[in-house]
Amino acid sequence: MILADKIIELRKKCGWSQEELAEKLDVSRQAVSKWESAQSVPDMNRILKLSEVFGVSTDYLLKDELGEAPAVENPPEDAGVQLTRVSMEEARAFLAYRDKAARRVSLGVLLCVLSPVALILLGSLRESGRINLGEQAAVGIGLLILFALVGSAVAMFVVTGLAGKRFEYLEKECIETEYGVAGIVKERRDREQGSFIAQLVSGIVLCVVSAMPIFAAMILPEAGEAAETFRYGIAVSLLLMIVAVGVWLIVRACFRRGSCAILLEEGDYTREKKEQQRGSQTLSAVYWGVATAGYLGYSFITGDWQRSWIVWPVAAVLFGAVLAVWTAVRRKGEK
Repeated sequence: MILADKIIELRKKCGWSQEELAEKLDVSRQAVSKWESAQSVPDMNRILKLSEVFGVSTDYLLKDELGEAPAVENPPEDAGVQLTRVSMEEARAFLAYRDKAARRVSLGVLLCVLSPVALILLGSLRESGRINLGEQAAVGIGLLILFALVGSAVAMFVVTGLAGKRFEYLEKECIETEYGVAGIVKERRDREQGSFIAQLVSGIVLCVVSAMPIFAAMILPEAGEAAETFRYGIAVSLLLMIVAVGVWLIVRACFRRGSCAILLEEGDYTREKKEQQRGSQTLSAVYWGVATAGYLGYSFITGDWQRSWIVWPVAAVLFGAVLAVWTAVRRKGEK
């Protein structure tokens, strides 16, 4: 077992994240990450500090020997965390599942965003006199398409969720990966770094510029009421299409990157954050359930589908604030 794997194993036995170990050693998280991926080797002073922090001998750290790590001589207070061991086969199966899930979930989100487009377009075409279709027929066809798309998306979400039930523990429990797993996952993460950045940046840019069709409709010469209705109907439809593609790229990229973070217990999946998220799951379910009910209720009652989409970005911004307040209150109550 090389030094990199020994650091990973000892760190996880102590129940620490890379950030926590870096703080104890007075180094950056990137330094610890490089040690664990064998991109660099700590100097002798750091070796001595590692020996002290982990409660093992320097001989154990420096000799490339196989075998289990010795028991920690002076275990920290948080070292009693029960770890679930993840084998190489389990890790490969999880990554394969997440690759399929990334495609399904991102496509499902895209369909949800696109679902009201047909309703908006048909309403605009009817009101502008470009199609000879009654109001009830236009609304009926639009709603039929909307529910078909949403239903397809929900089916994808359900199938993906059921297929991933066996892997739920990876996101919720503290884990310990088998020898070699961390190296493979880090290699994949580094290999996909360029693609991740390209998709994430492209998705964010598309979401930012998605309002351009609305602005374009505003600066065009004024026309009659029918022409204005058609113009803004097309603009809103284009806005939703651009947002759909942008969100599809973001969800797909983040889903794949999240697979690596889960197995490495990094980012949003450190042990500390897993503890925090256990309590926030109920809040999240209730919040988004209320947001969805509000969106559908307002849209159906007013019929103002061209403007009701604003509920989603507003809800997303408010959710961050609600979660921050809830976390602060929870931490205060635990003290």
